[in-house]
Amino acid sequence: MRPGPALLLSLLLALPAGAAALVAGEPRGWSEFTRLFQAYADSDRVVGASALLLRDGQVVGRYDTGFADRAAGVRTGEQTIYHWGSITKTLTAIAIMQLRDRGRLSLDDHIVRWVPELRQVHDPYGMIDSITIRMLLSHSAGFMNPTWPYSGGEAWQPFEPTTWHQLVAMLPYQQLHFRPGSRYGYSNPGFIYLARVIELLTGDPWDAYIQKNIFAPLDLTWSYFRSTPYHLAAYRSHNYYVRRDSAGGTRVIDNGADFDPGITTPNGGWNAPLVDLAGFVASLTDAVLPGGSRAHYDTVLQRSSLQEMWQPVIPMSQGYEAGADRQMGLSFFLIHRGDRQLLGHTGSQAGFRAFCYFDPATRTGVIAAFNTTNQASPATAAYQRLQQAAQDLL
Repeated sequence: MRPGPALLLSLLLALPAGAAALVAGEPRGWSEFTRLFQAYADSDRVVGASALLLRDGQVVGRYDTGFADRAAGVRTGEQTIYHWGSITKTLTAIAIMQLRDRGRLSLDDHIVRWVPELRQVHDPYGMIDSITIRMLLSHSAGFMNPTWPYSGGEAWQPFEPTTWHQLVAMLPYQQLHFRPGSRYGYSNPGFIYLARVIELLTGDPWDAYIQKNIFAPLDLTWSYFRSTPYHLAAYRSHNYYVRRDSAGGTRVIDNGADFDPGITTPNGGWNAPLVDLAGFVASLTDAVLPGGSRAHYDTVLQRSSLQEMWQPVIPMSQGYEAGADRQMGLSFFLIHRGDRQLLGHTGSQAGFRAFCYFDPATRTGVIAAFNTTNQASPATAAYQRLQQAAQDLL
């Protein structure tokens, strides 16, 4: 049973852009959310952005604003393709759980069993051999946050390390930042190491494994990695930076449409329109789709394994995305609202930023993407309020 992005897309195409669009009456809080969404986009000088509200497999609200390509006058819309950054980590984690369920690995396997090169990392705690796959999935292994922790590079230098061997060559210049398993510390490289396990066990490049075992069964036909396919190029959004200029003002820099995330693709390389993210969320929430079919959990992963991923592992008490109301599961952020638990992830890479939150209990989800990062005077508080408002919709 597939979550049917084609059915979702048919609903999307019927809804007017730039407005609070309805399926069966206005969703509670949607008008207020879209007002905040537009106000935030204006305050942070966002060139283009889109949001979507999903309930039981149906799109009940959609909002698009601004431009996918400002210079060409192409506005955002139903088919606009955004980059989803770290939301990609949920794909890598689901792939690991698939292999676990097939008996190919254990979450308690030591990562050096599969990636012995990690013994080159400087280890002040003498614990590198104790780091498990579970620790990597929950960002509690102690590895650093950035993949490319260097600044002041030239324009001709790679956006990120491009190959596994290049990353391995950097390992002796890295160290564990805290005792493995002792706390939360967000790590992008950790998910590259997990991707390496997937490649070693299956013989597939990570991109090919995800395409065959997640995108294909969920019918996510517009999802891809790295450069945009020719037939989708017209829909790909550009990404932008807002930066200060030499005169003390600000300017918007167009970074173009594509960029090469290199070896970081498994932790932040997913490109897709919102409708494919909606199909993915529908599969996670066991939604009933138009026509009565059901997007069963076990299309890609059995329900019990997904629920295992949604159990708290460690408090998100410090570092990236930390909050008193948050705990880390296996790649998913767990957000507590009274007696409810919401799930989700955020993403940012190049000028793109995004968030996705959902509640399996109510089969609802909210998805948003932005094609601009303001590096001059970011409206951080407004963005946090917007994320809170998105969670309040669920």
